[in-house]
Amino acid sequence: MTPPALLHPGGPGGTPPPAVPPDPDGAPPPAARSRRGRYTAYWLLLPAALWLALFFVAPLFYQASTSLQTGSLERGYTLTWHFANYSDALTAYGGHFLRSFGYAAVATVLCLVIGYPIAYLIAFRAGRWRGLLLVLVIAPFFTSFLIRTLAWKTILSDSGPVVSLLGSLGVLDVTSWLGLTSGDRVLATPLAVICGLTYNFLPFMILPLYASLERIDPALREASRDLYAGAATTFRKVVFPLSLPGVVAGTLLTFIPASGDYINAQLLGSPNEQMVGNAIQKQFLNVLDYPTAAAMSFILMALILIIVSVYMRRTGTEELV
Repeated sequence: MTPPALLHPGGPGGTPPPAVPPDPDGAPPPAARSRRGRYTAYWLLLPAALWLALFFVAPLFYQASTSLQTGSLERGYTLTWHFANYSDALTAYGGHFLRSFGYAAVATVLCLVIGYPIAYLIAFRAGRWRGLLLVLVIAPFFTSFLIRTLAWKTILSDSGPVVSLLGSLGVLDVTSWLGLTSGDRVLATPLAVICGLTYNFLPFMILPLYASLERIDPALREASRDLYAGAATTFRKVVFPLSLPGVVAGTLLTFIPASGDYINAQLLGSPNEQMVGNAIQKQFLNVLDYPTAAAMSFILMALILIIVSVYMRRTGTEELV
């Protein structure tokens, strides 16, 4: 009787298994291809990683080093780990930080109030005009940010029709009572800065809202109507909750750049409406106090990060964006 071991090739006393025949096209074996594919994603990410390291991480470290230096432009700056630069910046420019976040918050709310109906109209009611309306939304981007802001100086001029209309309607009396305007004048007031911020960053709110609304399945709205829900109930129970990713993305894309903006306050405001971006620009370019300017920049980034984190946690939208 033949031993069982001899019945199986490769066993004791058996014939060794045949070698894997080479690929006729000269391709590497499957194991080598698997090892090569394992590193493909890392090679594809390498250019982006180098770009971020060169133009983001390296300047960030340099700025962090600058914020802890002491000295002057004539004597040179030395890294002395002078953390008092941060407390001095907060003490001297605390009002600028509060003003920046206040203006940015108001502009973000206005962008949401104005942008949501526009995005809703484009997503659900535009029909064949959808493409044209989207082009109109992004059309301001074809013009310089500076030129668009300068245009508001003409729109809000003291002798212009806008100010005359607001005065005749009594709106300026209310805004003056709120401290947003000064008498019959709108330029060089907080209202002018907020208007400029709202206009310039409105597309950043509309586009994410439209993208979120456009993805909503029409069958869900039809099902809501089949269950005898009115238009308001359908919006409150179906449309708005499903559009929350767009709301979160839009508010972040609006609030973050608006907080650090300085063009609108420089051109549409007065020294009393200066934002923290104006103070940083002045320290960098006029006063040449680089450590204080760098410390203010880091404080601004840290405060924005804290505000955004708290906002996302309180709204429960960490998984939506």
